[in-house]
Amino acid sequence: MAGKDRKKQLARQRYERQMQRRAARQAQARRIKIIGTVAAVAVIAGGGGAIAFAMNKSDDNKKSTASASASKTPSAQPSVSVKPGECAYQPLSDSQNAKDVGKPPVKPVKGTYEMTIDTSQGKIVAKLDGTKAACTVNSFEYLASKKFFDNTKCHRLDTGIKVLQCGDPTATGSGGPKYGFGNENVPKADSSGQATYKRGMIAMAHSSQPNSNGSQFFIMYGDSPLPADYTVFGEITQGLDVVDSVAKAGATAPDPQTQMTAPKKKIEIKHLTVTKMG
Repeated sequence: MAGKDRKKQLARQRYERQMQRRAARQAQARRIKIIGTVAAVAVIAGGGGAIAFAMNKSDDNKKSTASASASKTPSAQPSVSVKPGECAYQPLSDSQNAKDVGKPPVKPVKGTYEMTIDTSQGKIVAKLDGTKAACTVNSFEYLASKKFFDNTKCHRLDTGIKVLQCGDPTATGSGGPKYGFGNENVPKADSSGQATYKRGMIAMAHSSQPNSNGSQFFIMYGDSPLPADYTVFGEITQGLDVVDSVAKAGATAPDPQTQMTAPKKKIEIKHLTVTKMG
């Protein structure tokens, strides 16, 4: 091979390696996880820039040191202008693993809602706070009406921070709808930026990108300290024993590609509904 051709080949190989590393970084940024402070787990810190509910400025909480560091990643989402009291559901510019079901109405719900999750392991029922987490509950009601959650696996179990994570149609940790939104009703942080997420709470998972709440959520099956950066939108009222049984069976070894630890006892959402109470 001539020297000139050899140089071209080496340059092409370097370029291909650079593209592979860039693709890996982008996939890691998209992957939706939760920070654990109890177990030594390699995870992404949450971003959560602008608050989805434009009127509720008070929910813009302080981030932990780890979260603040990771949230320096530039936003991949275009900004959306909304009127006061409306929900800012923003289209995702990077939606490789997203499912297109449109966007919820910008006018949020009000009051208390009930979410019923019929799973392969039994029924789970939760009370949702459509006042403090109006845009989140509004989104869940919309996605449920589109059967977005039906026949999806709960893809992650973290026994260190005591969470079962669900809501990703791809079961990879990087799937969701083609829109995202910001935090609301985030627990008050202590001096270290942490908050105790209590057993039975349901909260939103998001990536390091701002406004990346989508469809993935996690159920706490035990009290655990986490960065005060996750929207709490409800609490389990029935079926926490279902989650306990899944947790008791333990988690698989981390996936070599995604680093996800799936529940050994598989649990699938057969059907999910959200209805107004009262």
